[in-house]
Amino acid sequence: MPNVVFAAPFFLDTTLRFVDAVASLPGVRTGLISQDPAEKLPPALRARLDAHRRIEDGLDPQRIADATRAIAREWGGRIDRLVGALEQLQVPLGEVRDALGIEGMGAETARNFRDKARMKEVLSRAGLPCARHARVLDERSALEFAREVGFPAVLKPVAGAGAKSTYRLSGPEDLRAALAATRPAPERPAVIEEFVTGEEYSFDAVSIHGRAVWHSLSHYLPAPLHVVDTPWIQWCVLVPREIDHARFDDIRRVAFRALEVLGMDTGLSHMEWFRRPDGRIMISEVGARPPGAQITSLISYAHDVDFYRSWGRLVALESFEPPTRRFAAGCAYLRGQGQGRIRAVHGLEQALRELGSLVVEKRSPRPGATPSSSYEGDGYVILRHPETRVVEEGLRRLISTVRVELG
Repeated sequence: MPNVVFAAPFFLDTTLRFVDAVASLPGVRTGLISQDPAEKLPPALRARLDAHRRIEDGLDPQRIADATRAIAREWGGRIDRLVGALEQLQVPLGEVRDALGIEGMGAETARNFRDKARMKEVLSRAGLPCARHARVLDERSALEFAREVGFPAVLKPVAGAGAKSTYRLSGPEDLRAALAATRPAPERPAVIEEFVTGEEYSFDAVSIHGRAVWHSLSHYLPAPLHVVDTPWIQWCVLVPREIDHARFDDIRRVAFRALEVLGMDTGLSHMEWFRRPDGRIMISEVGARPPGAQITSLISYAHDVDFYRSWGRLVALESFEPPTRRFAAGCAYLRGQGQGRIRAVHGLEQALRELGSLVVEKRSPRPGATPSSSYEGDGYVILRHPETRVVEEGLRRLISTVRVELG
């Protein structure tokens, strides 16, 4: 019986779907380490767990290691797998695997994915296309890069995620303001890179023992950083049905090689990449973890499988059955317009009636709630259809009809 420990600091809805995917596997003993108390778990999931340890800091590798040892003692044996779905957990989990001799990605490899400057250095040495960049330790190093490469540029944390604390820089004044906000230092570096324009996509791949065995593609409409910079824009993600089209041959070659040189072993990775106006491709960044922003759900709907459970079998048992793409799927994220709390949601019921059977999942923004600062917004609608064009047109209809009023 495999012994699997899952680290999940907080019980977010999506995180619990990944936990449940592992805990539901027959013949697998599952332990959970969290910062949240077990009482916050859904009763059915809590009943499926074989052990739980609560720690003060869910990202602290020492506390995770101590809790993992305690679960191993409780079970009277070894831990075969230590897993987690969050970007911020990948290096701490690697450190614990190294310390306890648990199979899987170690800390040095995890840093290739977590440290965005280091990642680009590895990719550049391998001759793979990525933005020109520099590690920023102080104002001087940032200004040197800007003088050499010019503007526009982007400044972000070396260990960021989801476009958080990411600044688009149009000139020296923007750069100085971003440096004042981030205060980079040798112990807290940032990365500055050229601003890449073009269409942005993701490339989500399943790897087993260092070999990519399956992939999915998503198209961002528009790029997330543009959404963050422009509050009135509603974001969409489209998962086209035609991922085997020849126009994606170049990114398949580059992405598989990138995962190899970064050291991806067994798991699901999430790569973001651009196709520039001249047709060239450019890797933005790669995470050694599942995608966010409902993309795992979109993959599930596009293949008519529960991809959360597919991930659970992959990380716990190193087993994966490549699914067949049967549909296109897409998600429209509903963001508030204005300032204040969510006052009302306009046009949603009308749009849902018009789209009918295309709608497979939705979450409405909640009046009275404080709006999210994320480009994912406060609600979403997921569509599915065998034709990509139909899904894309439905997403456009949603974002032109629905308005989340703040006030």
